Amino acid sequence: MSTAAPPAAGLPEPDESILRTTRRGLALSPELRTGLAGTLAFAVVSMAGRVAAPVAIQQGIDRGLLAEGGPDVGTVGWIVGITLAVLAVTTFCGYQMMVRLFTVTETALAGVRVRAFRHVHNLSMLHQQSERRGSLTSRVTSDVDIVTQFLQFGGVILLISLGQLTVAALVMAFYSWQLTLVVLAAFVPAAFVIRIFQRKLAAAYGTVRRRVGEMLAAVGESVVGAEVIRAYGVSDRTARRVDTAIDDHQRAQQKAIRTSVMSFSTGELAAGLALASVVLLGVYLGVDGSLTVGQLTAFLFLTTLFIQPVQIFTEVLNEAQNAVAGYRRVLNVLDMAPDVADPGDEGQALPPGPLDLRFRSVGFAYPGGPEVLRDVDLSIAAQTRVAVVGETGSGKTTFAKLLTRLMDPTRGEVWLGGVPLPEIRFDSLRSRVVMVPQDGFLFNTTVAENIRFGRPELSDADLDLALAELGLADWVAGLADGVQTPVGERGEALSVGERQLVALVRAYVADPDLLVLDEATSAVDPATEVRLQRTLDAVTRGRTTVAIAHRLSTAQSADEVLVFDSGELVQRGSHAQLLTDTDSIYARLYASWLEQTR
Repeated sequence: MSTAAPPAAGLPEPDESILRTTRRGLALSPELRTGLAGTLAFAVVSMAGRVAAPVAIQQGIDRGLLAEGGPDVGTVGWIVGITLAVLAVTTFCGYQMMVRLFTVTETALAGVRVRAFRHVHNLSMLHQQSERRGSLTSRVTSDVDIVTQFLQFGGVILLISLGQLTVAALVMAFYSWQLTLVVLAAFVPAAFVIRIFQRKLAAAYGTVRRRVGEMLAAVGESVVGAEVIRAYGVSDRTARRVDTAIDDHQRAQQKAIRTSVMSFSTGELAAGLALASVVLLGVYLGVDGSLTVGQLTAFLFLTTLFIQPVQIFTEVLNEAQNAVAGYRRVLNVLDMAPDVADPGDEGQALPPGPLDLRFRSVGFAYPGGPEVLRDVDLSIAAQTRVAVVGETGSGKTTFAKLLTRLMDPTRGEVWLGGVPLPEIRFDSLRSRVVMVPQDGFLFNTTVAENIRFGRPELSDADLDLALAELGLADWVAGLADGVQTPVGERGEALSVGERQLVALVRAYVADPDLLVLDEATSAVDPATEVRLQRTLDAVTRGRTTVAIAHRLSTAQSADEVLVFDSGELVQRGSHAQLLTDTDSIYARLYASWLEQTR
């Protein structure tokens, strides 16, 4: 069965409405709906308390200060007491609402972050290579952080503001429907204008989130590649590239802020118009006898309560657009179906025992490019040690990635142990197949813990035994703290050759049935290579081994050599057999290698 490659491109930026993004976000984060009814109940009670003070003022003025026969201090006292009790209850409800909201959002978005990370980790090499690492990382980190901050602060304010707006409008209508219509009339045009700005803000903050990813990518690459940058004396050029990324982000942020300020100013203008209209019409209604002094005073306070959420809304809209833009980017990652997918429970486990390999008319092309591997058709018997050789760009590493299913062929089939690779469950495949990449990546911990990465339960005694079997006990003893020596970030406290040694030991203790070495000894010095090669002869005995050979000493000890040229398998046979044709590609490669080693 053949598997098509993904389309060429990085992760696209979807264009969808806030409402659709919100619905998809809620579907992705069911935790956000946990206890929602209780949270909303606390919110409603808390919002009702916002109108307690205006109502108390109205009652205090009309029934207390302006009571028939003069001020009634007792009534004022009762009103004050009841108001304080109401405020105490609503304050408690507001506290409970915020605690519940903070707890739910942290739980929900932690789940989103975990799912996004795991999904990114499951994307194929092609998907990961199509997106800059810093930009991809920003979707799991800063984009989720933006959503968290909004839900915990902007979201709380938005919830409170909507409740306050509704309650204030209802009480305003109870006091005077005429003044309520005046206030609403002032804000209806503003609502249409703000909606226009909302669309512009959506586009502006989508650009901001992209610029954040590009900025993180540029900064991250300059830090990781600091040694190369200094070695080539390109610090100034690198600094300019970082400065450009930062400036692009700054300009995008400033554009978004200008749009937000214009939206906020629209709300300010509507608020001023509403207050002026209430004062003019309210005085007229008061003179006419339709409103009492207390009612007019309370209405002015209620108008302020109504206006405040509208003004706040324009500010929260700024944060909301930023958060929605971030959430779109996170959802976009989760929407991307891995092209190298785990068949899961529907898949098969590899059969026990040694594994054989079969390529059937396999071809592979990177998205948008020509085939880099063509018509590969071969069988490799179980327990065979195979060396794969060829010039740079001949297809050797692509061949290794296909047989370990780091990528799938664009046509043809790869079988392992008599089972098509796409049908093998990842847990079975990864436990039985180990690839040692060329760079020998190490984690920022000790030598021992990096070795145990391939077998976490490995005891200290077994670890020492493995090192002795590989002939590396003396080398480890020469390290500062032995196996407890920290390797630094990406293993940079060790030499390149030492990092590869640790990576090989890690693969050895994992005890795979198929071991793939992608030029894993290319950076080892000749003396170490001789020692390591003797050990590898014993390590690879009894298991299928495919070694991408840079140094042809690996090919000399292999059972069979595969020779690739321009993406095609052009020769195969033992080292001795391939040398019989002195004009062959392998003979020329071997002669060139001998010349370099003299």
